[in-house]
Amino acid sequence: MPSGLIALLDDVAGIARLAATSLDDVAAAAGKAGTKAAGVVIDDTAVTPNYVMGLSPERELPIIWRIAKGSLRNKLLFLLPAALLISALAPWLLPPLLMVGGAFLCFEAAEKLLEAFQGGHDVVEEALATLNSTDLENQKVSSAIRTDFILSGEIMAISLGTVADKPIWEQAIVLVVVAIAITAGVYGVVGLIVKMDDIGLHLAQRASYVTRAIGRGLVKAMPILMKILSVVGTAAMLWVGGGLIVHGLHEFHFDLIPGTIHHVAQSAAQALPAIGPVVDWVVNAIGAGIVGLIIGAIIVAVLHLFKKKH
Repeated sequence: MPSGLIALLDDVAGIARLAATSLDDVAAAAGKAGTKAAGVVIDDTAVTPNYVMGLSPERELPIIWRIAKGSLRNKLLFLLPAALLISALAPWLLPPLLMVGGAFLCFEAAEKLLEAFQGGHDVVEEALATLNSTDLENQKVSSAIRTDFILSGEIMAISLGTVADKPIWEQAIVLVVVAIAITAGVYGVVGLIVKMDDIGLHLAQRASYVTRAIGRGLVKAMPILMKILSVVGTAAMLWVGGGLIVHGLHEFHFDLIPGTIHHVAQSAAQALPAIGPVVDWVVNAIGAGIVGLIIGAIIVAVLHLFKKKH
């Protein structure tokens, strides 16, 4: 009996070690997947605060909460099952889907750049301005959740691509972890961003000179932060979208562009061995961004030409 009990305890310990290893693998895979999706996450964080601009300050956090719930619903109820079905039944679809998603990100970024250069106004915002406060809030929440569906689809697809070689149960856990963590992270940060001016105003009314100075600094920093987020988000979309296309070309053995970028990155890294890994990453990111900008510009040009003809 004692030997049987010891053997059983050994088995339990072995299972525990295996479970711990699996959890470590899941955590590592989730972290890697979240990092790969960073560009979309940054853009999501940059885009969402715009949906509460111009609305009553006391409604800002409730609106963000509604959008966050819609975002989590998008990821867990629609995109997660779809991603797992693709992984189980048609894994060959993942590379082309990622390339299509990458092309969409490139298009979005190029469209933003074009709007920035043209300095155009938003006709949709003008139309929304005619609605009452309740209808306006509902319209903005619906619009934000629709936009989030596309961005969340990109996040889930990129995350799935990172763990495509893992067992289906591990893919599911990683995607759930990524969905919850990214949603909480994005909308937590968005909540802080949209309330930063209110926090600043509150601090600016305190007795301490230092506290008032910090408060005024926060109020002044808000528009600057929004501009920085917009620029970083656009650059990240080009980098991630272009990277998905470059990786897809490599998967389909069209290696001219991926090989050229890889060769330039390696040469640059060898020229600066002290910071070789950093240089390699930067050059690869720049190469992917250039590819993304070219692809996005082509799509924008084609769509604008099509609109003119119709």
